[in-house]
Amino acid sequence: MKFENIKNINLENPSSWEDKIFLTFDIDWCSDEVLSFTLDIIEKHDIKATFFVTHETKLLERMRANPNIELGIHPNFNPLLSGDFRYGKNIDEVVSYYKNIVPEAVSVRSHSMTQNSHILDSFEKAGLIYDSNTFVPYSSDIELKPYKHWTKKLIKVPYFWEDDVHFIMSWGGNADRFVKHKGLKVFDFHPIHIFLNTENIDRYENSRVVHRDFEKLKEYVFAGYGTRSFLIDLIDV
Repeated sequence: MKFENIKNINLENPSSWEDKIFLTFDIDWCSDEVLSFTLDIIEKHDIKATFFVTHETKLLERMRANPNIELGIHPNFNPLLSGDFRYGKNIDEVVSYYKNIVPEAVSVRSHSMTQNSHILDSFEKAGLIYDSNTFVPYSSDIELKPYKHWTKKLIKVPYFWEDDVHFIMSWGGNADRFVKHKGLKVFDFHPIHIFLNTENIDRYENSRVVHRDFEKLKEYVFAGYGTRSFLIDLIDV
């Protein structure tokens, strides 16, 4: 299996996504230490990956310097929906807030997978091409593929695996069974779960109070088979 970036999907060339693994990471405001831990793994194995960015960090330049890494955006519309304008007073302003962090981004996945026709229109206006906002879980046994949005500009890139869903749904098993699944294979990881090697939601929730204290966070790392173990298995498939 070959690892690929979301931005390299070409609908006219099925070989651009068939039999490829798309590693994606929603960084979700994690600390630089936690993000660096994930980057170390990607760089050590010299593989392609797409990171959906939520915030400014000095590590953006490290990622931009690596030709294997694609930077997309991970806009959070939840505050706007609650009347909080921290990222903008409307949809376009929220998208612009994140595009200003990653001007080169052509790929997007909203935090909480928030989407509607107005948001998708705003993505297009901002020059975003690949929308990975649709989650169709592995357990559905549906064969996925990328497809054109009805405007024929935006390309929808559904994903079938997410780390927290994996342990919440108790899917179990190693990476091999997921790689053998037919169709588009987009995996969604979070650096915090990779660092913690999360195996259940309680570990993550109990660690929330120390997410900004890297030394204390180390005390919550799971020593068994967890999210990080799965990622390493996936890389080694």
